[in-house]
Amino acid sequence: MLDTSEAIHPDAKGQQETKSGLTLGRVTRVEVQGEALILWGERFNLAVKAINEQVMQWKVFYGNKPDWRTSAAMINRQEDGTLSAKQLKHSVTETTVLVTYGELTMNIDRQNGTFDVMQNGRKLFAMRSLLRHAEHQGDFTAQLTMESEDRLYGLGEKTGFLDKRGERYTMWNTDVYAPHVPEMEELYQSIPMMAVLRQGQAYGVFLDNPGRTVFDMRVHDDAFMIQTRTGDMDMYVYAGPDLKEVIRQYTDMTGRMPLPPKWSLGYHQSRYSYMNREEVMNLARSFREKQIPCDVIHLDIHYMTGYRVFTFDEERYPDPAGMMAELKEMGFHIVPIVDPGVKRDAKYPAYMEGIDNNYFCKYAEGQLYIGKVWPEESAFPDFTEERVRDWWGEKQSFYTELGIEGIWNDMNEPAIFNETKTMDTEIIHGNDGNRKTHGEIHNLYGMNMSQATYEGLKKELDGKRPFVLTRAGYSGIQRYAAVWTGDNRSFWEHMSMAMPMVLNLGMSGVPFSGPDIGGFAHHTSGELLTRWTQMGVFFPFARNHSAIDMVRQEPWSFGDKYENIQREYISLRYRWMPYLYHWFHEASQTGLPIMRPLVLEYPNDPETFNLCDQFLVGDSVLVAPIYRPSTEWRSVYLPEGEWYDEWTRERLEGGRHIHAHAPIEKMPLYVRAGSVRMEESLRQFAAEAIEDTSVTACVYLKGEAGSFNLNWYEDDGLTYKYEEGAYNIVSTEVEQGADSVRIQMNYKHQGFEAKRSHVSVRVIGLAEAPVEVKGAGEQLSEEALNQAANGWYWNEGNKELVVKCQDSASLLDAVVVLK
Repeated sequence: MLDTSEAIHPDAKGQQETKSGLTLGRVTRVEVQGEALILWGERFNLAVKAINEQVMQWKVFYGNKPDWRTSAAMINRQEDGTLSAKQLKHSVTETTVLVTYGELTMNIDRQNGTFDVMQNGRKLFAMRSLLRHAEHQGDFTAQLTMESEDRLYGLGEKTGFLDKRGERYTMWNTDVYAPHVPEMEELYQSIPMMAVLRQGQAYGVFLDNPGRTVFDMRVHDDAFMIQTRTGDMDMYVYAGPDLKEVIRQYTDMTGRMPLPPKWSLGYHQSRYSYMNREEVMNLARSFREKQIPCDVIHLDIHYMTGYRVFTFDEERYPDPAGMMAELKEMGFHIVPIVDPGVKRDAKYPAYMEGIDNNYFCKYAEGQLYIGKVWPEESAFPDFTEERVRDWWGEKQSFYTELGIEGIWNDMNEPAIFNETKTMDTEIIHGNDGNRKTHGEIHNLYGMNMSQATYEGLKKELDGKRPFVLTRAGYSGIQRYAAVWTGDNRSFWEHMSMAMPMVLNLGMSGVPFSGPDIGGFAHHTSGELLTRWTQMGVFFPFARNHSAIDMVRQEPWSFGDKYENIQREYISLRYRWMPYLYHWFHEASQTGLPIMRPLVLEYPNDPETFNLCDQFLVGDSVLVAPIYRPSTEWRSVYLPEGEWYDEWTRERLEGGRHIHAHAPIEKMPLYVRAGSVRMEESLRQFAAEAIEDTSVTACVYLKGEAGSFNLNWYEDDGLTYKYEEGAYNIVSTEVEQGADSVRIQMNYKHQGFEAKRSHVSVRVIGLAEAPVEVKGAGEQLSEEALNQAANGWYWNEGNKELVVKCQDSASLLDAVVVLK
C-alpha cells in the first residue's frame, strides 16, 4: 500500500526520535568470572571478554550472571553455546577499570560505565553513552564516537551509496516487493556488522542480536548509535587494523563461504514462471541453438501442485525425472524454488509429518501458528531445532532423487500475507532448549532454513557440492547459501543501486551475491537489459529473472542487436571462468569479497571512499558499467598505478579520471598492469567437454621494471575432493627488466588431473616484437603454433606475444629478449 501525505502528520506514531534513558550508573564492584570481567552497575551490568588478541566482546546484562551463549551466527561454539575466550588482565582504581588483552585495551569510567577502546595506542572509538530505555529488558542504545574523517561500510543488504555515514537502517528481515528506494531501512537480509575506515586504518563492530536492531549514523555528526529492541546487546569489536583484516576477523567467527560448484558460477535464467515442461525445454534448446552459454534454469512456484513444496504438478511437469535427465544431457541444472510455508492440508504428507512430530512453530500455549502465503493457510517449520532441520534436510531427497543439485529458498524472512508481513513475534521457538520468542530471533529464520537445505542436500548428493540460493539471512548466511537481492525493478536506478548493495554485502562477509539481471518487476527494455547484462556477468551471482505479466527478458527478447551483445558478455564470463573461480576460492579461504569496492584495495585514496558506480573483480579487473539510458560516455576513475583498456590494450596512467567512450556494444573494462588473469576457451556450460581444454595466463606488463605473480587455483569444480588435496596451484611469476621479461610457470601443488595437453601465456604490453624468446621453443606462425606442442608466436596486429608449452610439473621458464 502506498503512503499518502497523512504519513507525515505531526502526531503520527513512529516518527524518528532520539530517546533518553538511564545509564548503567556507577560501577560498584568488579569481579572475575572465568575468563570474563564483570562490572556491576547500579541499574544494569557490563561484562567483557577477550576472544583473541584482535577481538573483544562486551555484553550488557541483568541478574547475577551473563548468558554468553551466542546466536547461530557464530561458528566454533563450545558445547554450552559459548565461544572460548582468553584470560583478561585488569586493574581497578577509584575512577577507572583498565582491561587489556593482546593488542586491545578498554578504559572504563566507573562513574557511568562508558569506555574507550584502543589498539596498540590507536583509539578506535569511545562509548559515549550506554542507555537503557523501556521498562522491559533489551531496549538499549550505545552511542559510539565517530571522527569527521570516518567512513562506514558493511551492514549487508541495504539501499543507498557505499559509505553509510548519514544513513539509518533497521535490522528486521522484511518482504519488500515495493518500493526499493534509498529511504527503505529494512530489506530481506540483516547483517549487523559495520567496518569503520579512518586514515587508511579500520576497525569493525558486530552486534550479535537477531531481533530488531537499529544502526543510526544520521542523528549525530560525531557519533553513531546502535540500538536493540529486545534480546541482548552483545557486541564484538574487531581491531583490524585495516579493512581486509576486519573482514577476515569477522568471518573467522561467523564462517566463510564453502567453495560452490563451478556450474553455479555460470549464467542462470529464471522467470516467474516457466509454466510447463515444454516451455523449459524450448528455453534450454534456444540457449544451445543460439550459442548463448547457460548452466542453470530456475523454476518458480508454478512447478508445484497448488504451491505445495516437495511436489511437481503432474499436468504441467509430467515425468520430472525424465525432464531432468534430458536437461542434464544438454548441460543444464534445474534449481526449483522452495518456500518454508507448508500447506495446511490433512491429505498432504509433508504437513501431516510436521503435525505428527511437532515440527511446526507454535504459540506458548501450544496453539499451531498458521499464516497465509502462496498455498493459502500454511504451517511453518521451527528451523531453530536441529531435529526439524534434519527432517527438512531429509525432505530434500525428493529433489535430489530427480537429479536436482540446487535449491532456491524464497519467502523465508518468513514472509506472511498479513499487516506485519511476517510471523507473530510471540511465537515460541524451541531453539534447541534455549527457548526464544520469534521477536527475539526473527532474523535467523531464513538462515536456519538455508542451513537445513544446504546440509540436507550435502548428505544426499554423495560427495557433490550443493548450491543454495536464499532471499533472507543473518550474519553467517555465507556458510550455507548465495544471496540474491530480492524483488528489484527494471529501473536504471535499480541497476545503479545494485552495485553498492552487493559491494557492502561482500564487505559484510557475504561474497556470493547479485541482483536479478534486467530487474524483476516492471518492464525492461533492450537497452536496459543489455547494459545490465554487461554489468551483471561480473557480479558473483549472475541470474536474469523477471516477474509474471512483465515483458520477456531472455537474452534474445529484443532482437539480434541486443542478443549479440549479451551473448558476447555472457561468453566473456565463461572465458574468464578460471579467473572468477580462483577468486571464489580466495573468498572461501579468507572471507574477502570477490566483487570489491575500490576502497578495499586503495584505502588511502579519498577518491575511492564512496565510489560505487564501478568496482573490482578480484584485485585487478576494474568494471565501469553504463547505468543510464542513451549514454555512450562516462567518467572512470583509475586508481594509482597503470591500467590497460581491455578492448584497445592501451596502457593508461592511474590516479586520475578518464572519459571513456562506451557505445551500446561496449562496457568500459580495465585490467591492472602488473597482474595475471587466467582464461580458457569458450564453453556453453561450465562442465562442457571441449577439444581445447588449455588455460591461458594473460600477463599484463608494467611500464617499468618490477615483479609480480599469481598463484592460480583449480580443482574439479564439483566435489569435495579438494579437501583431500585434489587441487592444483599453478604459479605464474613475472620479472620485468629493462631489456627482458622472464616468465616462469610451475605447479606449486599438483593433486588434480586437469586432463589438458598444454597451457599458454599471452604477454600484453610489449611495444614491439621480441628479438627471441629463450626457453620457449621455436618461433612459429599462429597456425603452426596451434598444431605444435610448444613454441611462440608474435601477433603484430594486437602487439601480443603468445607462448605455448606442454602441461607438465615444470611448465615454463622463458626469457623474452626485447633488445
